[in-house]
Amino acid sequence: MASTYSDLKIELIGTGDQTGTWGTTTNNNFSVAVGEAITGSADVAFSSADVTVTLTDVNTAQTARNLRLNLTGTSGGARNLILGSGCQIEKLYLINNGLADAVTVKNTSGTGIAVPAGKSMFVYNNATNVVDAITHLSSLTLGSALPVASGGTGLTSLGSGVATWLGTPSSANLASAVTDETGSGALVFGTSPTIATSTLTGYTETVVAIGTVGASHTFVISTGTVQTATLTGSTPCTFTMPTATSGTSFILKLTQSATNMTTATFTGVQFSGGTDPVITATASAVDIISFVAISSTWYGSAIQNLS
Repeated sequence: MASTYSDLKIELIGTGDQTGTWGTTTNNNFSVAVGEAITGSADVAFSSADVTVTLTDVNTAQTARNLRLNLTGTSGGARNLILGSGCQIEKLYLINNGLADAVTVKNTSGTGIAVPAGKSMFVYNNATNVVDAITHLSSLTLGSALPVASGGTGLTSLGSGVATWLGTPSSANLASAVTDETGSGALVFGTSPTIATSTLTGYTETVVAIGTVGASHTFVISTGTVQTATLTGSTPCTFTMPTATSGTSFILKLTQSATNMTTATFTGVQFSGGTDPVITATASAVDIISFVAISSTWYGSAIQNLS
């Protein structure tokens, strides 16, 4: 009576057969066939094409019988690992995809399961289709936070309102998630936002107190668009303007010295009449000078002697 074979191609010796040699067959069954199915690992080499593995009626080494299939070589694009003839059986596989592209593990029919490049997955061949071997865990302990790319947050906890904003990133939800905001209303983004007049209630500019200035001073308006300065000494002060960026503006409140009357000039500014305003020569007098950049030129105007 001839031998038959199980689904895993373990040789089943016929009654009365292989007298004197059945031990060799049995050893092969355990050391090769059973060993491959339980703990075996085999390489499956790709060369820019799909690969089909098969199982035949022998109990010698066979790639498709192994538990772990290690995908190697060159994929050249998304590929299929097809479980071909003899593989339409119920069997667990651990697929280690060492290729540069995803590989779908499938039977000769069925949709199969795609294993991402560089990842390992347990899949299960139910004899009709290849499906996920694991679909639920009652608990899971991670050694580190799950990366955002894998569905995690990268954080161990989120502040109040942050999860809601991440799910629905609206201005209102962001306002709820921020804890140190000033003002209220919707966010405005863009290089030229429009500010409605109804939103200006309570609006203020940052005032920068320059302090006393001597012979020279260079304006820095990134910290505030209202600047105050007091002239000192008897030497005229030369104010150096920042680079003109069209649409930028700021205001200077300039207070005259209480004891020594002096003047000021502004580099690169076009005033009415082509000359700088003459600073009010009255002790502690206040002049308000406005600057606006149009194209690459600063233009200025002055309201004087407000003391």
